Amino acid sequence: MAAAKKAVLGPLVGAVDQGTSSTRFLVFNSKTAELLSHHQVEIKQEFPREGWVEQDPKEILQSVYECIEKTCEKLGQLNIDISNIKAIGVSNQRETTVVWDKLTGEPLYNAVAAPVSPGSSVPVAVVPSGSSVPAAGTSSVWLDLRTQSTVENLSKRIPGNNNFVKSKTGLPLSTYFSAVKLRWLLDNVKKVQKAVEENRALFGTIDSWLIWSLTGGINGGVHCTDVTNASRTMLFNIHSLEWDKELCEFFGIPMEILPNVRSSSEIYGLMKISHSLKAGALEGVPISGCLGDQSAALVGQMCFQDGQAKNTYGTGCFLLCNTGHKCVFSEHGLLTTVAYKLGRDKPVYYALEGSVAIAGAVIRWLRDNLGIIKSSEEIEKLAKEVGTSYGCYFVPAFSGLYAPYWEPSARGIICGLTQFTNKCHIAFAALEAVCFQTREILDAMNRDCGIPLSHLQVDGGMTSNKILMQLQADILYIPVVKPSMPETTALGAAMAAGAAEGVGVWSLEPEDLSAVTMERFEPQINAEESEIRYSTWKKAVMKSIGWVTTQSPESGIP
Repeated sequence: MAAAKKAVLGPLVGAVDQGTSSTRFLVFNSKTAELLSHHQVEIKQEFPREGWVEQDPKEILQSVYECIEKTCEKLGQLNIDISNIKAIGVSNQRETTVVWDKLTGEPLYNAVAAPVSPGSSVPVAVVPSGSSVPAAGTSSVWLDLRTQSTVENLSKRIPGNNNFVKSKTGLPLSTYFSAVKLRWLLDNVKKVQKAVEENRALFGTIDSWLIWSLTGGINGGVHCTDVTNASRTMLFNIHSLEWDKELCEFFGIPMEILPNVRSSSEIYGLMKISHSLKAGALEGVPISGCLGDQSAALVGQMCFQDGQAKNTYGTGCFLLCNTGHKCVFSEHGLLTTVAYKLGRDKPVYYALEGSVAIAGAVIRWLRDNLGIIKSSEEIEKLAKEVGTSYGCYFVPAFSGLYAPYWEPSARGIICGLTQFTNKCHIAFAALEAVCFQTREILDAMNRDCGIPLSHLQVDGGMTSNKILMQLQADILYIPVVKPSMPETTALGAAMAAGAAEGVGVWSLEPEDLSAVTMERFEPQINAEESEIRYSTWKKAVMKSIGWVTTQSPESGIP
């Protein structure tokens, strides 16, 4: 019997999406943005001491190989020719720090750091007043606390004023970003110290480790990163788009261990298949796109215009607003970051970034701590039964309030309770809390940018909850727009890879991206009711402040 004819779909583009809890490889049709196949592998987190979070870089790399291999097998079963994969992009968890030996290819220590459980103490940033507050743009579930003493020591040495770091990087001096993790490794890990002295060490965020390994590793691997990941290290000058000599001297980081900084869309190198990877058809495929996960989602949502914004709803929420070619420095505790640079000769775009610490985490809290739901999906059913919180407000400040309040003294409260209140009203109030917190960040962005948002583009796991999406439109009093294809982070990396010079299989013109359909949620209440609910929320927030009068010292710090 004749072999089945391979399906002809036009050029395909793959994307590695390496996150904090899993790795995925996804393959898209570059003409329609349709997701054709994917595979996902969970990855472990290690907790060697309280407040320390690590991952094994070799396990991460192996998970990438496994995802590529399994996805290629699935494409074969669908009768899709994998030789049509013309480029590969990489999207990654940002800030996580890896140091490895360029002669052996072996990591010199575990990757530092990935999420820990909700309810951990907030990361510390040093702000101009000298007081300690949660770091801008961070969440209590994305931190490793070992570097807190490193930050405190560095803060005493800041030249001139505390804006030295922020004015160059857009970031506060914080435990969250890569420079202090790298400083900690240099101070505490003998293998790292020795490799640096002997000129064997390479540093990178997860994207650098993966690209170096996938392009040959010890046999000519390309040591590079892109501008979006570089901008999260605290070593990168976001104005000159180069590693900053003064910052490297301040942190005591030798510049020769840093990766070359490239645009987010260009050919970095070609795939060299590892002995552990059977998908030999990907040998020689260019790796040509690289974006930190939140920037990738911004691109995947096609937020290419000044003033467009996206919100990713996960354990926390990450909001990015495109500010165009200008760096906007926030007066409200938001981060200034590089959004993307889609080509070597293309202009750089910047973004303001803010985060909601507790979003999906509040649903898990209702499930795991209170037991009022058995699964996260159940929250929508409970909320639908009542359609209102009946005056109940839930402020989930489990470990303080983040932007725009920066109040470590706050703690979570549920208020406005009556004898009539039941678990359905509390479920509804929890969903409203996610939306109110999002509005507070967007209001801060509007004040910083001076550009009121016309609509909000959304993605992430929680967006499947239609009640949440409708509430978000009502509370913002603007439309909320959700793509029918939810994999926007991987899509952004694929778009950057497919559009790269020398690949050219993906057009980034808006009219060429119309194949991505959208679901739109319009406000269904009047403006006055929206404002009344929001002002009552603010009253509830004020009640949550001042619960903790003394900050307990963190444990697990060397």
